[in-house]
Amino acid sequence: MRIALVCTEKLPVPPVRGGAIQTYIDGVLPFLAARHAVTVVGRSDPALPPEEEAGGARFVRVEAGDGPEAYAGRAAAFLARERWDVVEVFNRPAFVERIARAAPGARLVLSLHNAMLAPDRVSPGRARRALALLDGVVTISDFIRRTAVEHFPEFAGKFRTIYSGVDLDRFRPGPGPASEALRAELGIGERPVVLSVGRLSPKKGIHVLLEAMELVAGTHPEAVLVQVGSRWYGRDDHDDYVKAVVRQAARLGDCVRMVGYVPYREVDAYFRLADIFVCASQWEEPLARVHYEAMACGLPIVTTDRGGNAEVVAEGRSALLVRPHDRPEAFAAAICTLLDDPALRRRMGEENRRMAEARFGWARVATELLAVLEG
Repeated sequence: MRIALVCTEKLPVPPVRGGAIQTYIDGVLPFLAARHAVTVVGRSDPALPPEEEAGGARFVRVEAGDGPEAYAGRAAAFLARERWDVVEVFNRPAFVERIARAAPGARLVLSLHNAMLAPDRVSPGRARRALALLDGVVTISDFIRRTAVEHFPEFAGKFRTIYSGVDLDRFRPGPGPASEALRAELGIGERPVVLSVGRLSPKKGIHVLLEAMELVAGTHPEAVLVQVGSRWYGRDDHDDYVKAVVRQAARLGDCVRMVGYVPYREVDAYFRLADIFVCASQWEEPLARVHYEAMACGLPIVTTDRGGNAEVVAEGRSALLVRPHDRPEAFAAAICTLLDDPALRRRMGEENRRMAEARFGWARVATELLAVLEG
Protein backbone atom coordinates (compact mmCIF):
# COMPACT_ATOMS: atom_id res chain seq x y z
CA MET A 1 0.00 0.00 0.00
CA ARG A 2 0.97 3.63 -0.48
CA ILE A 3 0.68 5.38 2.87
CA ALA A 4 1.09 9.10 3.59
CA LEU A 5 1.72 10.36 7.13
CA VAL A 6 0.77 14.03 7.41
CA CYS A 7 2.58 15.59 10.36
CA THR A 8 1.71 18.77 12.21
CA GLU A 9 3.13 22.15 11.26
CA LYS A 10 4.94 22.57 14.59
CA LEU A 11 8.17 20.56 14.29
CA PRO A 12 10.02 18.53 11.62
CA VAL A 13 10.46 14.79 11.22
CA PRO A 14 12.81 13.16 12.10
CA PRO A 15 12.81 14.83 15.54
CA VAL A 16 15.89 17.00 15.09
CA ARG A 17 14.21 19.52 17.41
CA GLY A 18 12.38 17.01 19.60
CA GLY A 19 8.63 16.68 19.93
CA ALA A 20 6.45 13.79 21.09
CA ILE A 21 4.57 13.35 17.81
CA GLN A 22 7.78 13.56 15.80
CA THR A 23 9.41 10.94 18.06
CA TYR A 24 6.36 8.69 17.65
CA ILE A 25 6.55 8.86 13.86
CA ASP A 26 10.30 8.24 13.97
CA GLY A 27 9.74 5.18 16.16
CA VAL A 28 7.07 3.42 14.11
CA LEU A 29 8.34 4.42 10.67
CA PRO A 30 10.88 1.58 10.15
CA PHE A 31 8.17 -1.01 10.83
CA LEU A 32 5.63 0.66 8.54
CA ALA A 33 8.20 1.16 5.77
CA ALA A 34 9.20 -2.51 5.93
CA ARG A 35 5.70 -3.46 4.72
CA HIS A 36 4.46 -0.49 2.69
CA ALA A 37 5.59 2.48 0.60
CA VAL A 38 5.49 5.30 3.17
CA THR A 39 5.79 9.04 2.53
CA VAL A 40 6.11 11.44 5.47
CA VAL A 41 4.75 14.92 4.73
CA GLY A 42 6.03 17.45 7.24
CA ARG A 43 7.28 20.96 7.80
CA SER A 44 10.52 22.22 6.32
CA ASP A 45 13.55 22.91 8.48
CA PRO A 46 16.99 24.44 7.79
CA ALA A 47 18.64 21.25 9.03
CA LEU A 48 16.78 19.01 6.56
CA PRO A 49 16.45 18.82 2.74
CA PRO A 50 13.09 19.56 1.07
CA GLU A 51 12.86 15.95 -0.11
CA GLU A 52 14.83 12.81 0.66
CA GLU A 53 14.71 9.03 0.91
CA ALA A 54 15.91 7.74 4.26
CA GLY A 55 15.40 4.55 6.25
CA GLY A 56 13.19 3.06 3.58
CA ALA A 57 10.76 5.99 3.62
CA ARG A 58 10.28 9.13 1.57
CA PHE A 59 10.19 12.57 3.21
CA VAL A 60 8.53 15.61 1.64
CA ARG A 61 8.80 18.91 3.52
CA VAL A 62 6.77 22.06 2.92
CA GLU A 63 6.82 25.55 4.39
CA ALA A 64 4.88 26.08 7.62
CA GLY A 65 5.90 29.53 8.85
CA ASP A 66 2.66 31.22 7.80
CA GLY A 67 0.33 29.11 9.91
CA PRO A 68 -1.47 25.78 10.01
CA GLU A 69 -4.06 26.46 7.30
CA ALA A 70 -1.44 27.49 4.74
CA TYR A 71 0.67 24.47 5.72
CA ALA A 72 -2.35 22.17 5.32
CA GLY A 73 -2.95 23.63 1.87
CA ARG A 74 0.61 22.85 0.76
CA ALA A 75 0.43 19.34 2.20
CA ALA A 76 -2.88 18.75 0.42
CA ALA A 77 -1.50 20.10 -2.85
CA PHE A 78 1.31 17.57 -2.69
CA LEU A 79 -1.05 14.70 -1.86
CA ALA A 80 -3.32 15.62 -4.78
CA ARG A 81 -0.52 14.94 -7.26
CA GLU A 82 -0.32 11.24 -6.39
CA ARG A 83 -2.53 8.29 -5.49
CA TRP A 84 -2.77 7.07 -1.88
CA ASP A 85 -4.26 4.01 -0.25
CA VAL A 86 -4.07 5.38 3.30
CA VAL A 87 -3.50 8.84 4.75
CA GLU A 88 -2.86 9.26 8.47
CA VAL A 89 -3.27 12.82 9.75
CA PHE A 90 -1.49 13.63 13.00
CA ASN A 91 -3.27 15.70 15.64
CA ARG A 92 -5.05 18.06 13.26
CA PRO A 93 -8.75 17.22 12.79
CA ALA A 94 -9.09 20.63 11.12
CA PHE A 95 -6.97 19.30 8.22
CA VAL A 96 -9.13 16.24 7.53
CA GLU A 97 -11.66 17.70 5.08
CA ARG A 98 -8.94 19.27 2.95
CA ILE A 99 -6.88 16.07 3.00
CA ALA A 100 -9.94 14.00 2.07
CA ARG A 101 -10.51 16.13 -1.04
CA ALA A 102 -6.83 15.79 -1.98
CA ALA A 103 -6.78 12.00 -1.56
CA PRO A 104 -10.16 10.70 -2.79
CA GLY A 105 -10.65 7.02 -2.13
CA ALA A 106 -7.92 6.80 0.48
CA ARG A 107 -8.56 5.29 3.89
CA LEU A 108 -8.34 8.18 6.38
CA VAL A 109 -7.02 7.82 9.94
CA LEU A 110 -6.56 10.55 12.55
CA SER A 111 -3.88 10.16 15.23
CA LEU A 112 -4.74 12.22 18.31
CA HIS A 113 -1.96 13.14 20.74
CA ASN A 114 -3.84 15.96 22.47
CA ALA A 115 -7.46 16.91 23.12
CA MET A 116 -7.73 18.39 19.64
CA LEU A 117 -11.44 17.62 19.30
CA ALA A 118 -12.31 19.88 22.23
CA PRO A 119 -14.55 22.85 21.32
CA ASP A 120 -11.74 25.33 22.02
CA ARG A 121 -9.54 23.58 19.43
CA VAL A 122 -11.97 22.96 16.58
CA SER A 123 -15.60 23.90 16.06
CA PRO A 124 -18.06 21.05 16.79
CA GLY A 125 -19.42 21.25 13.23
CA ARG A 126 -15.99 20.96 11.67
CA ALA A 127 -15.09 18.13 14.04
CA ARG A 128 -18.23 16.17 13.15
CA ARG A 129 -17.57 16.56 9.43
CA ALA A 130 -14.03 15.30 9.95
CA LEU A 131 -15.16 12.35 12.07
CA ALA A 132 -17.72 11.37 9.44
CA LEU A 133 -14.94 11.17 6.84
CA LEU A 134 -12.52 9.20 9.00
CA ASP A 135 -12.17 5.42 8.98
CA GLY A 136 -10.48 5.39 12.36
CA VAL A 137 -9.12 7.55 15.17
CA VAL A 138 -6.08 6.47 17.16
CA THR A 139 -5.52 8.11 20.56
CA ILE A 140 -2.35 7.90 22.66
CA SER A 141 -4.24 7.55 25.96
CA ASP A 142 -7.65 6.54 27.26
CA PHE A 143 -7.91 10.04 28.69
CA ILE A 144 -7.79 11.52 25.17
CA ARG A 145 -10.22 8.88 23.86
CA ARG A 146 -12.73 9.45 26.68
CA THR A 147 -12.52 13.23 26.31
CA ALA A 148 -13.26 13.01 22.58
CA VAL A 149 -16.08 10.49 22.96
CA GLU A 150 -17.75 12.69 25.58
CA HIS A 151 -18.07 15.37 22.90
CA PHE A 152 -18.96 13.02 20.02
CA PRO A 153 -20.50 9.80 21.40
CA GLU A 154 -22.03 8.93 18.02
CA PHE A 155 -18.50 8.22 16.71
CA ALA A 156 -17.29 6.17 19.71
CA GLY A 157 -16.79 3.06 17.57
CA LYS A 158 -14.13 4.77 15.47
CA PHE A 159 -11.78 5.39 18.41
CA ARG A 160 -8.97 3.13 19.61
CA THR A 161 -6.24 3.79 22.18
CA ILE A 162 -2.73 2.78 21.12
CA TYR A 163 -0.13 3.75 23.69
CA SER A 164 3.12 5.21 22.45
CA GLY A 165 6.53 3.58 22.79
CA VAL A 166 10.22 4.01 23.38
CA ASP A 167 13.55 2.88 21.93
CA LEU A 168 14.46 0.14 24.41
CA ASP A 169 18.05 0.00 23.21
CA ARG A 170 18.80 3.72 23.58
CA PHE A 171 16.86 4.13 26.81
CA ARG A 172 18.10 1.41 29.12
CA PRO A 173 19.12 1.10 32.77
CA GLY A 174 22.54 1.92 34.07
CA PRO A 175 25.09 4.61 33.35
CA GLY A 176 26.97 4.81 30.07
CA PRO A 177 30.06 6.77 29.05
CA ALA A 178 27.96 9.82 28.10
CA SER A 179 26.11 9.90 31.42
CA GLU A 180 29.33 9.47 33.40
CA ALA A 181 30.83 12.42 31.51
CA LEU A 182 27.70 14.46 32.24
CA ARG A 183 28.06 13.88 35.97
CA ALA A 184 31.53 15.38 35.78
CA GLU A 185 30.38 18.23 33.53
CA LEU A 186 27.52 19.10 35.89
CA GLY A 187 29.77 18.84 38.94
CA ILE A 188 27.47 16.43 40.77
CA GLY A 189 29.86 13.55 41.43
CA GLU A 190 28.00 10.61 42.97
CA ARG A 191 25.12 12.66 44.38
CA PRO A 192 21.62 11.20 43.96
CA VAL A 193 19.93 12.82 40.96
CA VAL A 194 16.27 13.77 40.72
CA LEU A 195 15.59 14.27 37.00
CA SER A 196 12.89 16.34 35.30
CA VAL A 197 12.66 16.58 31.50
CA GLY A 198 10.19 18.91 29.84
CA ARG A 199 9.49 22.35 28.45
CA LEU A 200 9.64 25.28 30.84
CA SER A 201 6.01 26.34 30.96
CA PRO A 202 3.56 26.77 33.85
CA LYS A 203 1.57 23.68 32.89
CA LYS A 204 4.69 21.50 33.17
CA GLY A 205 5.08 22.55 36.81
CA ILE A 206 8.81 23.11 37.23
CA HIS A 207 8.02 25.97 39.64
CA VAL A 208 6.22 23.49 41.91
CA LEU A 209 9.10 21.02 41.68
CA LEU A 210 11.63 23.72 42.58
CA GLU A 211 9.60 24.54 45.69
CA ALA A 212 9.57 20.85 46.52
CA MET A 213 13.36 20.60 46.14
CA GLU A 214 13.78 23.38 48.67
CA LEU A 215 11.94 21.15 51.15
CA VAL A 216 13.88 18.04 50.08
CA ALA A 217 17.17 19.86 50.69
CA GLY A 218 16.25 20.20 54.36
CA THR A 219 16.64 16.45 54.93
CA HIS A 220 18.61 15.42 51.84
CA PRO A 221 21.09 18.20 51.07
CA GLU A 222 23.07 15.72 48.95
CA ALA A 223 20.24 15.36 46.40
CA VAL A 224 20.35 17.45 43.22
CA LEU A 225 17.60 18.26 40.73
CA VAL A 226 18.67 18.17 37.08
CA GLN A 227 16.11 19.97 34.92
CA VAL A 228 16.38 19.39 31.16
CA GLY A 229 14.32 21.55 28.83
CA SER A 230 13.72 25.03 27.48
CA ARG A 231 10.74 27.25 26.73
CA TRP A 232 10.33 25.77 23.25
CA TYR A 233 11.95 22.93 21.34
CA GLY A 234 15.40 23.83 20.10
CA ARG A 235 15.45 27.29 21.69
CA ASP A 236 16.79 28.61 24.97
CA ASP A 237 15.14 32.05 24.84
CA HIS A 238 13.45 33.28 28.03
CA ASP A 239 9.93 34.58 28.56
CA ASP A 240 8.71 35.94 31.91
CA TYR A 241 7.96 32.47 33.27
CA VAL A 242 11.37 31.07 32.34
CA LYS A 243 13.09 34.11 33.85
CA ALA A 244 11.13 33.54 37.07
CA VAL A 245 12.02 29.84 37.38
CA VAL A 246 15.69 30.55 36.58
CA ARG A 247 15.72 33.05 39.46
CA GLN A 248 13.91 30.54 41.65
CA ALA A 249 16.51 27.87 40.84
CA ALA A 250 19.38 30.26 41.49
CA ARG A 251 18.08 30.90 45.01
CA LEU A 252 18.31 27.16 45.72
CA GLY A 253 22.01 27.13 44.91
CA ASP A 254 23.85 23.82 44.62
CA CYS A 255 20.82 21.52 44.72
CA VAL A 256 19.64 22.45 41.19
CA ARG A 257 21.15 22.25 37.71
CA MET A 258 19.14 24.00 34.97
CA VAL A 259 20.49 22.39 31.81
CA GLY A 260 18.33 24.04 29.13
CA TYR A 261 17.56 22.56 25.73
CA VAL A 262 19.14 19.19 24.91
CA PRO A 263 18.76 17.61 21.43
CA TYR A 264 16.55 14.53 21.55
CA ARG A 265 19.37 12.31 20.30
CA GLU A 266 21.34 13.18 23.45
CA VAL A 267 18.63 13.18 26.12
CA ASP A 268 18.94 9.46 26.98
CA ALA A 269 22.28 10.17 28.71
CA TYR A 270 20.44 12.35 31.24
CA PHE A 271 17.92 9.61 32.02
CA ARG A 272 20.77 7.16 32.52
CA LEU A 273 22.51 9.33 35.13
CA ALA A 274 19.35 9.74 37.21
CA ASP A 275 18.15 7.95 40.34
CA ILE A 276 14.55 9.24 40.40
CA PHE A 277 12.37 10.71 37.65
CA VAL A 278 9.73 13.36 38.38
CA CYS A 279 6.94 14.63 36.11
CA ALA A 280 5.28 17.64 37.75
CA SER A 281 2.49 18.22 35.19
CA GLN A 282 -0.10 20.71 36.40
CA TRP A 283 -2.43 20.38 33.41
CA GLU A 284 -4.50 17.51 32.06
CA GLU A 285 -1.51 16.01 30.27
CA PRO A 286 -2.52 13.71 27.37
CA LEU A 287 0.24 11.31 28.48
CA ALA A 288 3.76 12.69 28.68
CA ARG A 289 6.15 10.48 26.72
CA VAL A 290 8.91 11.07 29.28
CA HIS A 291 7.19 8.37 31.35
CA TYR A 292 8.11 5.75 28.73
CA GLU A 293 11.71 6.95 28.65
CA ALA A 294 12.04 6.88 32.43
CA MET A 295 10.47 3.42 32.56
CA ALA A 296 12.83 2.07 29.91
CA CYS A 297 15.79 3.42 31.91
CA GLY A 298 14.62 1.56 34.99
CA LEU A 299 13.85 4.66 37.06
CA PRO A 300 11.25 4.95 39.82
CA ILE A 301 8.74 7.63 38.88
CA VAL A 302 7.03 10.41 40.78
CA THR A 303 4.18 11.83 38.71
CA THR A 304 0.80 13.51 38.90
CA ASP A 305 -2.55 11.86 38.42
CA ARG A 306 -3.40 14.35 35.68
CA GLY A 307 -4.83 13.43 32.30
CA GLY A 308 -3.36 10.18 31.02
CA ASN A 309 -0.09 10.17 32.96
CA ALA A 310 -1.10 7.49 35.44
CA GLU A 311 -2.33 5.06 32.76
CA VAL A 312 1.05 3.50 31.99
CA VAL A 313 2.52 3.24 35.50
CA ALA A 314 1.59 0.97 38.40
CA GLU A 315 0.89 3.07 41.47
CA GLY A 316 2.85 1.78 44.45
CA ARG A 317 4.76 -0.77 42.35
CA SER A 318 6.52 1.43 39.80
CA ALA A 319 5.50 4.97 40.65
CA LEU A 320 4.29 7.30 43.36
CA LEU A 321 1.36 9.54 42.35
CA VAL A 322 1.27 13.02 43.82
CA ARG A 323 -2.08 14.25 45.08
CA PRO A 324 -2.91 17.10 45.12
CA HIS A 325 -0.87 17.86 42.05
CA ASP A 326 -0.08 21.47 42.97
CA ARG A 327 1.35 20.91 46.47
CA PRO A 328 5.17 21.15 46.72
CA GLU A 329 5.11 19.31 50.05
CA ALA A 330 3.40 16.34 48.38
CA PHE A 331 6.16 16.16 45.77
CA ALA A 332 8.80 16.54 48.47
CA ALA A 333 7.29 13.69 50.51
CA ALA A 334 7.29 11.34 47.49
CA ILE A 335 10.86 12.24 46.53
CA CYS A 336 12.07 11.78 50.11
CA THR A 337 10.32 8.41 50.34
CA LEU A 338 12.43 7.20 47.43
CA LEU A 339 15.64 8.86 48.62
CA ASP A 340 15.19 7.18 52.02
CA ASP A 341 14.72 3.69 50.56
CA PRO A 342 17.25 2.48 47.94
CA ALA A 343 15.60 -0.96 47.87
CA LEU A 344 12.24 0.60 46.97
CA ARG A 345 13.90 2.65 44.23
CA ARG A 346 15.46 -0.50 42.82
CA ARG A 347 12.20 -2.51 42.91
CA MET A 348 10.21 0.25 41.26
CA GLY A 349 12.87 0.80 38.62
CA GLU A 350 13.02 -2.90 37.80
CA GLU A 351 9.23 -3.05 37.49
CA ASN A 352 9.24 -0.07 35.14
CA ARG A 353 11.85 -1.65 32.88
CA ARG A 354 9.90 -4.92 32.88
CA MET A 355 6.71 -3.10 31.85
CA ALA A 356 8.54 -1.11 29.19
CA GLU A 357 9.93 -4.28 27.64
CA ALA A 358 6.58 -6.04 27.78
CA ARG A 359 4.31 -3.24 26.57
CA PHE A 360 6.07 -0.20 25.17
CA GLY A 361 8.56 -1.18 22.49
CA TRP A 362 8.05 0.41 19.07
CA ALA A 363 7.38 -2.97 17.47
CA ARG A 364 4.20 -3.34 19.54
CA VAL A 365 3.07 0.20 18.70
CA ALA A 366 3.62 -0.36 14.99
CA THR A 367 1.80 -3.70 15.00
CA GLU A 368 -1.30 -2.14 16.56
CA LEU A 369 -1.11 0.91 14.29
CA LEU A 370 -0.76 -1.24 11.16
CA ALA A 371 -3.94 -3.09 12.14
CA VAL A 372 -5.78 0.25 11.94
CA LEU A 373 -4.07 1.51 8.79
CA GLU A 374 -4.55 -1.74 6.90
CA GLY A 375 -8.18 -1.99 7.97
